Amino acid sequence: MTLGLYQNFRYARECNDLVFSALLPIAKQDVVKGKFAFSRIVEMCCFSLMLASAIVRMTVFSDSPVYRENALMNANGFALGMALVLFGIFNLVFIGSFFKTGYKTGRPFITYIMICFLVIGVSEALHHFPGMEALNSFGFDHFGLQISTLIAGAICCMGLTILSYRESCRRFERIDL
Repeated sequence: MTLGLYQNFRYARECNDLVFSALLPIAKQDVVKGKFAFSRIVEMCCFSLMLASAIVRMTVFSDSPVYRENALMNANGFALGMALVLFGIFNLVFIGSFFKTGYKTGRPFITYIMICFLVIGVSEALHHFPGMEALNSFGFDHFGLQISTLIAGAICCMGLTILSYRESCRRFERIDL
């Protein structure tokens, strides 16, 4: 999903979308708000599909041996929470860095990818540590833990996005397009 957003930012850059938007009779802050709103809508559509898929796996396929014996992270609240954390990191690292210059996309995306792989590696490994097996619970086992990690991921995503939005507005005001 974030690769698609990255491509969208590149395409907008090539079409001089920021220059055109800055020439409109709106504040520069509204240009940033529009980019963030678009990105959040796309991220939430993706998250809705992930949520629906996880619910189907937790209910319809709850007895499937393919999913029960999977060595990787199960589709549960923790996995969904980590997806939200990754969206927040994308908003902070990529979008926040994009608005430093208004045109550079390569380095911010590479930085995001490196951080993303690190976070995914840690989150995939967590349930293999002693005492952390409940993070990989299947179905509605340890439902309280699943919901709390999902809520924590949502809070983290919102916090990172708000931080990135404020910093992006401040940076974009200083840019001379």
